[in-house]
Amino acid sequence: MENNKDQELAKIRKDLKEMLVRDLSLEDINPADIKDDEVLFGEGLGLDSLDAVEIVVLLQRNFGMEVKNMDQGKEVFYSIDTIANFIYENRKKA
Repeated sequence: MENNKDQELAKIRKDLKEMLVRDLSLEDINPADIKDDEVLFGEGLGLDSLDAVEIVVLLQRNFGMEVKNMDQGKEVFYSIDTIANFIYENRKKA
């Protein structure tokens, strides 16, 4: 079971990286170069508050996830890992 979770999280991380690069127009960045634990905002990847709004939309559109509380958003949007774990833990059980 744990192996399945790891595989699913790896796929979510890969999808997230590709979405961020494509949908946030990060032309100079290769999705594979984004580290799973890299800070996404400020000194890390350099995303800003407009990017955060776009990430909210991407999560809704692609994963059916909603982040309603910005304090929660700051924790969730910290890194690819934190977003992937949020999606994994909160996705609708089919």
